[in-house]
Amino acid sequence: MSDTTRGTTGGPGDGTRAVRAGLPEPVKHEPTLPGPVFAAHFHLPGDPTGPYTYGRDENPTWTLLERAIGELEAPGQDDVEALVFASGMAAISAVLFSQLSTGDAVVLPDDGYQALPLARAQLEAYGIEVRTAPTGGDAQMEVLDGAKLLWIETPSNPGLDVCDVRRLADAAHARGALVAVDNTLATPLGQRPLEFGADFAVASGTKQLTGHGDVLLGYVTGRDAEAMAAVRRWRKIVGAIPGPMEAWLAHRSIATLQLRVDRQNATALTLAEALRERPEVTGLRYPGLPDDPSHKIASQQMRRYGCVVSFTLPSRARADRFLDALRLVDDATSFGGVRSTAERRGRWGGDAVPEGFVRFSVGAEDPEDLVADVLRALDETAD
Repeated sequence: MSDTTRGTTGGPGDGTRAVRAGLPEPVKHEPTLPGPVFAAHFHLPGDPTGPYTYGRDENPTWTLLERAIGELEAPGQDDVEALVFASGMAAISAVLFSQLSTGDAVVLPDDGYQALPLARAQLEAYGIEVRTAPTGGDAQMEVLDGAKLLWIETPSNPGLDVCDVRRLADAAHARGALVAVDNTLATPLGQRPLEFGADFAVASGTKQLTGHGDVLLGYVTGRDAEAMAAVRRWRKIVGAIPGPMEAWLAHRSIATLQLRVDRQNATALTLAEALRERPEVTGLRYPGLPDDPSHKIASQQMRRYGCVVSFTLPSRARADRFLDALRLVDDATSFGGVRSTAERRGRWGGDAVPEGFVRFSVGAEDPEDLVADVLRALDETAD
């Protein structure tokens, strides 16, 4: 992992880019970040030309946010387009269903986000072949032949396995397949999939990108104009658009992205190091740990390792007691927020994890306080 926040293009650092991303040119007496534009329609005399015609197609607030996301995912690359959606799953669905047709084959991770099996069922209902393989060890490479699209999730959620994006992208392209990377857990400050050859970088902006647990949002970025036009058309057809207030809140939140990410990542490593010393903790995963199975490849392609730590306690009952004993951590799903959250992931079903598996999302609390709270909760709930 690089010890600098400078971009590979030699441009401004991540903090500078985050606070300036997507801002319009300054106009005297106007706000630096214009407020949300609430409009279902726009004045449109004559022929329907220009960027803003109807609220399902475009909105000035989306435009600024999309510009900001594009600047983070692909700094200095004007040929990259970004499109925002109502949620991460809306963004994921837009890529899958705009790029695949009956008779095509797609490769998905079998250890990814728990809603992917729902997408799989719908893909198969449309006559699309779905193949799956684990994220770790680049195992998806073994089932690529004849596929139209490879879907990568790295680090995987919730197991935190990492795969070699460039190696998989090169292999997929050699076989004529497109490549999409779910970049939710890493964020654009952790890795930039387009730089490793991916055709799409997709993410749930609900998580660390916006970071306050108050916005549902998704996005797709890509360089190929034809492929992105298909994604845009899908958004228009299904109407999976964000509200202007959500888009404005997301753009506002991006300004603190580097501050939040650096604090949360550093604390996540501190927490993981503390958990490593606990005898009741097994299966500890954090890509930033030097002895983590994913560390080698993660250190080659990730600039930051993320805010999520996963581990397993001896039983379902122990995990439940532990979560209930925490004082600074909310027992809640999702991740990436400024307030730490944790949950026993098996309560939802759909994830191949032990009953005592805990997904812990590190927030922006003081690291000493957070680690002390976790260790106290472990002590108080010992069998």
